[in-house]
Amino acid sequence: MSRTPTPRTRTRPRLPLTGLMRLGVPSETWFKPALSVVVSVAPPNLLLLALGRLDLALYTMAGSLCALYAHNRPYAARARVLAWVVLGMLTGFAAALVTASLTSSAVVLVTVGALLAAGQKAVCDATRVGPPANVIFTFISSATLFAPQELGQVPAHVGLAALAGLWSWVVGMAPGLVRPYGPERRATAHALRATAGYATGYAQSGDGDGAARTAAAAALHAAWQTLGASGPRSTARAPLARLLTRAEVALASPADADPARLRAWAAALRGNGAFPGGPASGAGPARAALSAGDAPHGARRPRTQRLGALVRERLAGVAPLAVRTALGCALAGYASLALGVGRPYWALVTAASLYQANVTLTWNRGVQRVVGNLLGVLLFAALAPLSHVSRLSLVLCCVALNFGAEALITRNYWLGSVCVTPMALLITDFARYQEPGTLMADRVLDTVVGALVGFAAAVAVTNRRAADRIEHALAAVHRAREHSAGLLAAPEPDPHALTAAHRDLTGALVALRTAADTAAGEWWQRDLPQERVLHAEQAGHRTLAVAIRRQVPPPAEGVRV
Repeated sequence: MSRTPTPRTRTRPRLPLTGLMRLGVPSETWFKPALSVVVSVAPPNLLLLALGRLDLALYTMAGSLCALYAHNRPYAARARVLAWVVLGMLTGFAAALVTASLTSSAVVLVTVGALLAAGQKAVCDATRVGPPANVIFTFISSATLFAPQELGQVPAHVGLAALAGLWSWVVGMAPGLVRPYGPERRATAHALRATAGYATGYAQSGDGDGAARTAAAAALHAAWQTLGASGPRSTARAPLARLLTRAEVALASPADADPARLRAWAAALRGNGAFPGGPASGAGPARAALSAGDAPHGARRPRTQRLGALVRERLAGVAPLAVRTALGCALAGYASLALGVGRPYWALVTAASLYQANVTLTWNRGVQRVVGNLLGVLLFAALAPLSHVSRLSLVLCCVALNFGAEALITRNYWLGSVCVTPMALLITDFARYQEPGTLMADRVLDTVVGALVGFAAAVAVTNRRAADRIEHALAAVHRAREHSAGLLAAPEPDPHALTAAHRDLTGALVALRTAADTAAGEWWQRDLPQERVLHAEQAGHRTLAVAIRRQVPPPAEGVRV
């Protein structure tokens, strides 16, 4: 494929200090992981307390924290994802237990912890499991490495974690009994609101904001993916597909869109009420869209081949981040050992928590982590006297902090860390009483060491593949656009093939924007083809608009979408 040379822009990512602590709007579903973790953690801990074996809470915690995952997935998909999360947690947990039972060498334990952290980072990023992604896995496996262990105890301790993991699976699936289509409704509502926001801006300025259009396209793409994951038997798929089709029409023709109606539909999706919108001219394209998600079309490869290629591609893309994680965690742990800290896994976990898609985002997370942890240490100092009143007060404090962490972390990462830090410190008291002053000093030192060494590793390990991903994404957009244009050139294109083609083009455009944003925040990059990216996005969105208008009949005169 030949390309006309275009100027390439060298980006110089900055390391900002302003705006990092700004609080955002809380997630619409902030209470779901917060309540789930309370329901998942409290019963095992209270049962162990009643049995006088609170020292075993570390092992049940490994399974209980699995309840934090998959809250944005339809329940059909959530059942599978949660099962894999529990299995992944048990795998890392068992590896840590066996290692701890075989050696007491702190250097070996740190090395194994760093390798486990790198593997957990790679798998979570490649499979897109999260939030909270790899951090919870690394927290559990790293802490377990430094817990006293005998080889004969491993099966029983893994069994405790498995039982708690099973309970977490039940907790995660239980809301489906009350609101079986909640995730699909929320994803569709978010896409409708994002499209309404773009249409409102278009009406005010006469020219749509590119960032708002990209956000709306990404929200629509995510909503279609959520709807596809709900399974063909879902009765919510057809009415929600009609709404998404109407949102796509509004995105393609913002001048004819009615933002108020889109927002009203989004509001009507709350709860379990009737689906808004009713039968419409978009019903045919909606059925085609559902069929496009259920069966391969054209020259697509079999599902198993596509899945294998996708996994290989994603693993190759996250390899530099896995190397950063391994190096940063290992060096942070070694530095902590050299300074004489008795819990080097705190430095290891701090380093593991920093690594984001690029260096700039890693810097942001590092600053937020340090600020949150330092404030969390102060909160621990205030809570320590209360938690030491009784073992029950200790358990209740930890449960409350679990809730606070998940309730606040969507506002800003540092705010959630304010609760995570004292919770981690209090958990050390489950086995035996710890001197608060020593814990606080160790935590502050490990936080600073982990953040500094972890960020240094992010700078040292270059991610040259970030720019390569832009080239691959540009090629994918070109192929998808050419395929869509070829179908549009036919007098009567197959509606299923056209729908599949425009969905592929949407996904390619979303991937291109993600790749461009990631590379723009990475250091040590060659010049980035920003103009080519802009031209590809503009051309791709024009083709999408034509494809959507071709699929959906125009509204009657005077009628707005």
